[in-house]
Parts: sequence; C-alpha cells; structure tokens
Amino acid sequence: MEMFDVNEVPSGVSWKPFETRPIGPLGIIAMAGCEAIGQRVDQYLRDWREGRGEQSEDLYTFPGYNLSTFLLSAKCPRFGTGEGKGLLTQSVRGYDIYIITDVTAHQIQYTMYGKPVPMSPDDHYADLKRVIAAISGKARRINVIMPFLYESRQHRRTSRESMDCALMLQELSSMGVENIITFDAHDPRVQNAIPLTGFESFMPTYQTLKALCRKVKDLQLDKEHMMIVSPDEGAMSRNIYYSSVLGLDLGMFYKRRDYSTVVNGRNPILEHVYIGSKVAGKDVIVADDIISTGDSMIDLVKDLHRRHARRIYIAATFCFFTNGIKTFNDLYKKGYLAGVLGTNLCYLPPEVTSAPWFIQVDMSKYMSYIIATLNHDHSLDSLINPLNRIVKLLDRYKKGEEI
Repeated sequence: MEMFDVNEVPSGVSWKPFETRPIGPLGIIAMAGCEAIGQRVDQYLRDWREGRGEQSEDLYTFPGYNLSTFLLSAKCPRFGTGEGKGLLTQSVRGYDIYIITDVTAHQIQYTMYGKPVPMSPDDHYADLKRVIAAISGKARRINVIMPFLYESRQHRRTSRESMDCALMLQELSSMGVENIITFDAHDPRVQNAIPLTGFESFMPTYQTLKALCRKVKDLQLDKEHMMIVSPDEGAMSRNIYYSSVLGLDLGMFYKRRDYSTVVNGRNPILEHVYIGSKVAGKDVIVADDIISTGDSMIDLVKDLHRRHARRIYIAATFCFFTNGIKTFNDLYKKGYLAGVLGTNLCYLPPEVTSAPWFIQVDMSKYMSYIIATLNHDHSLDSLINPLNRIVKLLDRYKKGEEI
C-alpha cells in the first residue's frame, strides 16, 4: 500500500482527518466483492487515526474509535432456493455506516438448487437492501458508496421503457439512506430523482493522471506532442476537462448508428467519424466512463493508428471487458495500443490486472478521504474539484520529481 504522509491533505482542505469529532462512530460494511478495497480503505483510516492519537486524545473516548478495525461484519447467506437474507453479527446502534457495494462483481457466486450461480447486478442490489433492512434504523446514518451506479446506463426514457436507476435511487432514499456516493456517473442528472437526498459523483481524473505519470516517464505534455480525443459526444464533458487541465487540443469521434435496429440492447454503430485536428505523431488519451465489450474502443484505436497517432492510451473508470481481452492483447502486440487505465472500483480479473498494457488506478485513498470528510461533517468541495492537485502533479512530473 502507498505510504501516507499524515500532513498530506488535498489542496484547499482546511482540516486534517480525525482532528475534529465525527457525527457518529465510523462503521464500514464491504459487501461481497468489495473486500479488497474495503480493507485498503480501512487501513488508510486506521493509519490516519493512529497518527492523530496523541494530538486528539478525546477522540478515543468516542464510542467505536478504539476498535482494531472500522470494518463491520455483515453477511447475506442464501437458502437452497436462492432466497437470501441480510445478517449483522454486531451492533451498529448509533454508527455512521458506509456500505461499499460493487454491483458488477460477477466473480461472486451462490448456490441455487445445487448449482453455482454468478451474482448479477440485481442480486448485489438486493443484498444491499437486505443489509440496510438488517440495520433496522438503528444506525445514526446510512451512506451507500456504489462506485458503478446500478442501472446507470438506463438513465433516461426514450420510449416505453423502465427507469431503473431513478427507481433504485428513490428506493434507497425511502429506506433511510442519506448519502449516495458514486464515481463517474453515466449521467449525474439522474440525481434529480432524489432532490432531497445527498448524491455525489466523483471523477477519477487526478488519480488517472497520477497513474499515467507514474507508468510513463517520457510524456511531453504540450499541444505539439499530445492531444485528447473524445470517443463520442456523450463523453465530451470528461474529455474537455482533461484537455483544459492539460492545455491540450481536443478532437472527437461521432458515432453514426443504425437506430432502426437493436442488437444486444443497443443500436449498432455503422461508422466512427473523426472531427478535430491531426493526431499524426502525437500521443493520444481517449477517456470514457465504461469499457463494456470494448468494440467501440477497438475501432477507435484502429482508426487513430491509421491516422498515425504515436501512442494511444485509453482511460476508463470501469473496465468490464465483457467479451474478454484477446483483441486488446492483439492490439498491444501490434503496437496499436500503448495502455489502458482502469480503476479498482469494479472487479478486475487477474488476466486484466496482469496484462502488460493495463495500468491500474487505485481509488482506495480517495474513497478514504471521502469517508473521513463525510464522517467529520466537512465540505466535499475540494475533493470534487481536483484542479489544484492536478496542477501540482503536472509541475512535479515536468520537473522529473517522484510522483
């Protein structure tokens, strides 16, 4: 784990973790599939607590802060029919609870009628509700950290179809959840479904750039040698941010689709049309929220290579690779693809994390800051906008300093 300097806090934050009294004893529930990131978050929080112990002795008089871990034990056992229940093995009365759930953790299985069944997003969401129901209103506050927002790609209605994400948000709100934390929401306007409930969508921009700078030591961060390309019009906002903070030109692809046909739940792409300045001889960063099948990104990489781009880096918050990674391996071997940056906010199979082209972006420290900030009832503003941290990061990189 990355070593933490107890004096390091995000620029603009006027407090340091655990110097003020929390609104309630901190409790973290890492749902099935989130054990690894839950342990990393817990380690950061305990390190910060222990670094503040001598300066804030009254902290340890607050219930819950003398425990060896902030992680609470919760289970969702299944009956043979596949039915389940939520179970807490310790008291949570008065706690400020943070439930971390990855609804895409398909590696988790349960047994139904003697057969192993991989957990679907619906199963993970049902287990989340079971744990909230098991808390039974005894906690001081319930916060849900759902990095990939359940059904977030179904964020608007274009015909007679369900609005699953909005219904999910309303259901969690009605169950007593006060804050919903997510990352890079497909369309954050879905929060309009719960205007009286806390909703925050954090972007991994700083962490992604930090991982790229650590991995690649010879980037030339100027318009002559590098540019940003948006994969479609829907991803423009995040790519505009990258181009703005890096001071680079921005291009984009327009996806021409066949809207008369639906294949696997989506309209097939007929053609990618590039709009922007020349990419020849330049390193290119393509940023998006999701790599699902990866078909679109594969087509973009091939197109950019035909346009003589020097190195192509894909940055995606959630890398699912639902069709596997064989084509990405082939693109890397051919020299078309330089790297894919993806966060650990969703399950990453070993074949992905060990791939020579994959650059993992660790979000556990950022998540720890969010939890500590909320638990101590401070503003999230400086964590939402990482501009100052990015500027310092780039300055250190250009000077050749350790990142």
